Amino acid sequence: MDKYYRIFIFMVSVSVPTLVAYLIYRPVAHGTEGNWAMLLPHINAAINATCCILLILGFIFIKLRRISLHRATMLAAFILGCLFLVSYIVYHSAVPSTSFGGEGTMRIIYYLLLITHIILAAVVAPLVLIALYYGLTQNIARHKRIVKFAYPIWLYVSITGVLVYLLIRPYY
Repeated sequence: MDKYYRIFIFMVSVSVPTLVAYLIYRPVAHGTEGNWAMLLPHINAAINATCCILLILGFIFIKLRRISLHRATMLAAFILGCLFLVSYIVYHSAVPSTSFGGEGTMRIIYYLLLITHIILAAVVAPLVLIALYYGLTQNIARHKRIVKFAYPIWLYVSITGVLVYLLIRPYY
């Protein structure tokens, strides 16, 4: 793998979670300037749901050996993932985090989904970037090796993103 791409992957893998953590845990001014951002969680959920569909289609296309369709759907999923990340960062820079108001078993389920979602989202980012590099450089053997780990984690993160949204939606 190209040295500069490795550095890029490292920088993204460290800076994005750091930025997100900073934005979530820093105090936010509570003025009217953040009201427009209240639409972003709904948009983010739609992006995640669409990403789930694209990931599943990409899997189906590669199994059918429809390489160009696989490449197109996976690139679209990657672009949506980047759009989600930008939207998520913008949201958390404008609005304080929403607390989950559920109780009992639902609270446990919500936090289990949320914690695994957050941890695996941080893990999957470099895996997706590596898989993308190997796919675009036609290093298919290495692409297949990394995708065996990256794909199920990415799909899980996308699905749990939608589930977390559906569970916390009543509290926005």
